[in-house]
Amino acid sequence: MATQKISESVYMGMCLEIGTPQQVASRRDIRDIAEMLMFSEMLNRRFTVMLSGSRREGFRLSGSDLDYMRWPNNHRVIWDFSQCQFYNTQEHALILCDSSESPPGFTLLWLPLERANSRVMSACVRMNGMLYISSSKYREVTCCIIFSDSTPHGPCSSGLYNGELEYDAAHCFISDFWPSSASSWKDRCHSWPPRQVVNEIIRNGCHFVAIGHKSGNHADNEWRISFSRAEYKLVYSMNHTQFLTYGLLKLFLKEIINNGLRVGDKLLCSYHIKTAVFWAIQQNALPHWHPKNLLVGFWVCFKLLLKWVYEGNCPNFFIPENNMFLNNIYGEAQRTLFTQLYILYEKGIALLLHSPSINSYIINVLCNPRLTICTVEHTLISEVELDTNIFNEIFINESIRSVDLRICRKYLHAVEESIGLPLTQYHNVMLRKLTATILQRTAFMLHNLYTNTGSNKQLYIVEKMACHMLKIAARFGFVSDMLYIAMYYYKTFRYRVALSVIDITKVKLAQPYLMYRSRVDRERYIEAVGGQSLSTKMRQAVAHDIRLDNEIFYIDELIPEQQSSKQNNEPFLIIPPLVLLYMLECLCSRHVNTLRAQIALDDLQVLAHHDQGQLVPAHLKNISWEILGICQQIAENLQAALYSYQQSLRQYPYQKIKTATRQRIQDLHL
Repeated sequence: MATQKISESVYMGMCLEIGTPQQVASRRDIRDIAEMLMFSEMLNRRFTVMLSGSRREGFRLSGSDLDYMRWPNNHRVIWDFSQCQFYNTQEHALILCDSSESPPGFTLLWLPLERANSRVMSACVRMNGMLYISSSKYREVTCCIIFSDSTPHGPCSSGLYNGELEYDAAHCFISDFWPSSASSWKDRCHSWPPRQVVNEIIRNGCHFVAIGHKSGNHADNEWRISFSRAEYKLVYSMNHTQFLTYGLLKLFLKEIINNGLRVGDKLLCSYHIKTAVFWAIQQNALPHWHPKNLLVGFWVCFKLLLKWVYEGNCPNFFIPENNMFLNNIYGEAQRTLFTQLYILYEKGIALLLHSPSINSYIINVLCNPRLTICTVEHTLISEVELDTNIFNEIFINESIRSVDLRICRKYLHAVEESIGLPLTQYHNVMLRKLTATILQRTAFMLHNLYTNTGSNKQLYIVEKMACHMLKIAARFGFVSDMLYIAMYYYKTFRYRVALSVIDITKVKLAQPYLMYRSRVDRERYIEAVGGQSLSTKMRQAVAHDIRLDNEIFYIDELIPEQQSSKQNNEPFLIIPPLVLLYMLECLCSRHVNTLRAQIALDDLQVLAHHDQGQLVPAHLKNISWEILGICQQIAENLQAALYSYQQSLRQYPYQKIKTATRQRIQDLHL
C-alpha cells in the first residue's frame, strides 16, 4: 500500500512537473494544426520543416532543445526501382538506397539519374563510378541555411535562438515508403500500438539524417534511417501513466545518472530511455499502466536499461539488429556505466530521492503515511492555469510566414479545407488564431502592393477589403489584435478613426480580468469568461504581444527596426501591446490633438521607466525603449530620445535592432 501511495503521489507530482493530460493534448494539437497549415501540400513549398524531439512529444522541460527536421519536397528516397512508377521524374529527383555495405539502420544514398538541386549535387562523391550523396558534405553545405551562426552537432546544425534557446536542425531526406529492414516491426505490433497507429506510421515512411555509423565502411558518406515521425506518433498513443513514466525516466537520466557529467562523458541519452519505454510497453512488461503502479513501470524500464548495459546491446525499436550501444558503450566505459547503474539499482526506489524534481512527492508520503491522494488530474491545475498555457502555446506556434499574396490565398484555402476535419477544441482555437494572422498579413500586403501602382478605384476596393479582413481577424484573434486595425488606419492617414479604435482597445486592455502572458487576476477572469469556449476567451479576455512580419512593412516609423531585425535573420519584430498602443496614440494625436499626443507620450515614458516586467517583459525592453525614443524624437525632445536609445542598447538584444538604434542616435545630430 505504501508503494502505491508513493506511486500516486509521484504521478500527481509528475502531472505538475510535466503536464496533465489536457496540457499535453493541447501542446500536441496546437503544434499539429500549425504544421498542417504551414506545410500544406497546396502551398507547393520547396521544403518541409517538422518539430521533433521532446517538445513535439508534449514535454516542456527546462533546458530542453528545440529539435527540427527539414527536407526538400522535390527529392524522394526510394528502396528499389519499382517505386519509380509513383513519381514524375521531371518534378522529383529520385534517390536510391544502397544498404549492401552498411550496418543495420544505415544506408548509402545513390543518385542513379545524377540529377538533383545544386546544393545536393555539391555534396556528392563518386564511388565505383556512381554518384552518392555524402552525409558529411551535406552537413557542411546545409549547416548555415537557417541561421548563419550555426555550428555542426552530430547530424544537425546547432546554435542559440535569440541567444538563449538551443536548437538542433537536422537537414534530411524523406521516403514515402517503409524500409524493408523494419518490416518485422509491423508484425510485432499485436497489443501496442493500436492498428490504426501502425498503419499511419507505415504510410508516412521514414527519413534519412546526415550521419554514418562510426564503425561502418563509409562513415563519412552513410546516412542513418530516422523514425522521428513514427516515434512521436508512438508517444501520442501512450496513456498518461506511460507518458509520465517516460518523463520520470528523462528526469532520472538528467538529474541523477548524468548529473555533473561533461557532455562527452554522458553515455546514456534520452533516445535510449525512449527506446526502453517503447520495448517495455510493447512486450507487456506491465499489463496495466495506471497511477498506482507508476513506480513499478519506472522500475521495469530501469531494469531493462540495466540489462542492456550489462549485455552491451540496446536494440533499436524498429530495427532490432541496430545495436545503438555499439559506438560508445563497450569495454571499460560499459563496465563503469553498469557499476554506476547497479549501485543505483541496489538503492531501490529510494534512488529517486536524489532527484530534486521528484523527492518532495516521495517524502510527503513517507512523512504522512495516512495521507490521502486524489489522482483526478483536472483538480491539479486550475482552468486559469490551463488557459494560460494554451494561449502561450498558441502565440509561440502561430508564427507563420507570409511571403506573398499567392501564399496567403493558399493558406486561406487550406484553412477552408481543414474545417471539415474532425478537430479538437485546441485545433479549433489554434485555427482561428492562424486565420486571424493570415488575414492581417494579407491586408497589409494588399495595401503595400497597390498604394503606388493601383488606380484610385483599385485602391478604394483594396482598402475596403483590407479593413474588412482586419475586422474579421479581430473577431478571431486576441483582444490585442485590434491594434492591427489601428495601425492600418494610421498607415492610411485616417487618424481620427484610428484613435476611435485605440480608445476601444484601451478599454479592453484595461479590463481587470484580462490575461496577458502569465499575468491575470484569476478570480475576475473566471467571473468574466469561466467555463466559456477557448475561442470566446481568446477574443474577449486575452491579450498577447504584437508580431510584425519583417517581410511586410506596417508603419513607416518602424521600418528601420524591421530592417535591422531582418538583416540579423529574425523573422519578426515583437512589441508589447500597450507599448504599440501608446505609440499609435501618440502618432495619430499629433495630427488632431497635440495635448493628447503629449499625454500618450507621458504614458509610454512611465511604462518604459517604471514597469517591473508586468506589461513589458524583460526580453522586450529593448524595442520598448526604442519606441519611446522614436516618439520623443518625433516630438523633438532630442535629449530624451538619446537617453531612450541608449537604454535600448543596454537591454538584452532579443529583437536584434541595434543597427537601427545606432543609426537613430547618429541622426539626432546632437
